[in-house]
Amino acid sequence: MTTVANPESSAVVGPGVGLYDRLQDLLARRIPVAVVTVVRGEPLGAKLMVLPDRVEGTLGGPTLDERAVADARDLLRDGRSETRPYRLPARDAAVELFIETFPPPPTLLIFGAVHVAQALTRFAKALGFRVIVTDARAKLATRERFPDADRIVQAWPDEALLELGPEIEANTYVAILTHDPKFDEPALLGALETPARYIGAVGSRRTNADRRRRLQEAGVDPQSLARIRGPIGLDIGAETPEEMAISILAEIIASRHGRDGGPLREAEGRIRGSRV
Repeated sequence: MTTVANPESSAVVGPGVGLYDRLQDLLARRIPVAVVTVVRGEPLGAKLMVLPDRVEGTLGGPTLDERAVADARDLLRDGRSETRPYRLPARDAAVELFIETFPPPPTLLIFGAVHVAQALTRFAKALGFRVIVTDARAKLATRERFPDADRIVQAWPDEALLELGPEIEANTYVAILTHDPKFDEPALLGALETPARYIGAVGSRRTNADRRRRLQEAGVDPQSLARIRGPIGLDIGAETPEEMAISILAEIIASRHGRDGGPLREAEGRIRGSRV
């Protein structure tokens, strides 16, 4: 197994470092964080920082802290920020908190270093995704072919998933582009064991139907099979690798925002951003 990666800082921020510098360091290391600020009421301006494994600071009392932390974790999971009112019966007072979340950038994990993957990598990087490309074929999975990728893993799908497993989270989107059962089916089986938000696989309707049948025979339950988007992408009549990449990214963006991906003229409610 060969990995080509951009190094990431592992420095630990010590006490006394300002909030801005601390936040920048956490974001550089892709650590999700939420900052809660009292914007109305007392103590005005008090801040609380919520990290995956701990909480730093206080908003003035344990009851408010506990409620704010729970809400901050929910918003951080959804990638949203908002201002919320809180009533404190013990103080007979109301406060408003601005909960600002800083989730890590979404990750696009691509299996198959094919032509579509090259275009998909370029477009995804332009949209702020962290992109990982993996393929066992060393001649395809190269820095020359994927100069924009954050990481390239030259490995079979099961080996790549073993290495990348801790990095696959709820904001990970998986695109399986190999067109070869010996690559795509192990990739699907492994991806279904992760919390990835989106799992898509190329292939015709017949190919995907045959693949689902084999996966079901291998013991994959119907609920897991329902997670697979196949054929991958939205129906825009894509033909070229670039058009196919746009089709795939469009479906990923729709999934990210809880949308179906239909025409805006048929949409209900807000037409921009998440509905959740």
